[in-house]
Amino acid sequence: MRRVVVAAVVFLASVAAAVYGWRVAHPPARTEIRSPILKAQHREGQLRQVLLKELQPITLSNCDLRRFGEANDGGYLLCGNLLGDVQSGYSYGISGYDGWGCDISRKLKVKVHQYDCFDLTEPACEGGDTVFHGECVAGAPSTDNNSRVFETPEHQFAKNGDAGKHLVVKMDVEGAEWETFVAMPDQVLDQIDQLAVEFHGSGEERFGDAIRKLKRFFYIANLHFNNYSCADHFAPFPSWAYEVLLVNKRLGKPDASAAPAAPSSLNTPNNPKVPDCQATR
Repeated sequence: MRRVVVAAVVFLASVAAAVYGWRVAHPPARTEIRSPILKAQHREGQLRQVLLKELQPITLSNCDLRRFGEANDGGYLLCGNLLGDVQSGYSYGISGYDGWGCDISRKLKVKVHQYDCFDLTEPACEGGDTVFHGECVAGAPSTDNNSRVFETPEHQFAKNGDAGKHLVVKMDVEGAEWETFVAMPDQVLDQIDQLAVEFHGSGEERFGDAIRKLKRFFYIANLHFNNYSCADHFAPFPSWAYEVLLVNKRLGKPDASAAPAAPSSLNTPNNPKVPDCQATR
């Protein structure tokens, strides 16, 4: 009986060793032990990390940051001393008010074209030259079921007689910016001297593609997160929406030390009633 027990123990031990050895040689892939939801969340986290790295601003030695527009939500930073060649301005997504466009028009003495097809309120701009257009911007021309018109920037620039001119552009269009920039021809992007954008979203591969395309023509000079949309589940992004200043490489001069840009005190909370939320660098 004892021999049988010993033999059984030896046999079971050999089987266990064989199974263990096979598992060591054939470890389960990490993706095999994740649910589809966990895999998607892991992928989104990786994409956010890559995108946040792409968005880090650099110091431009010749950029004097100034704020244009509202003191809080609606205000954007530009290199105020690099706007001398601007011949026209474009303000996309104004929602019935446009302090930025009015500021640009009055200070630079240029016409600013305002675009919004969801809110058709035309804001007043005393002392400025602004023109309201009841249409939106997109990557391709279309009309939706509510008769809202969407057009491309290149068509809008040409229609307004601004093809080939030096432009300053602000865009806050709730996610339509991605497809718009991906579709814009290189020569149209290159005529924009400075581009202030509120981007929306962070966990998709197309977002990184769009930023990398923009960085072929622009330096990122400022990054500020909108505290109206702060949430932990966008980590490492602190917020779903974020404002970015892009300066054309024809104009901006990177600091020779290649030092990252320090957060500017001109960045103010979009919602002044709660603290700002910014990414840890």
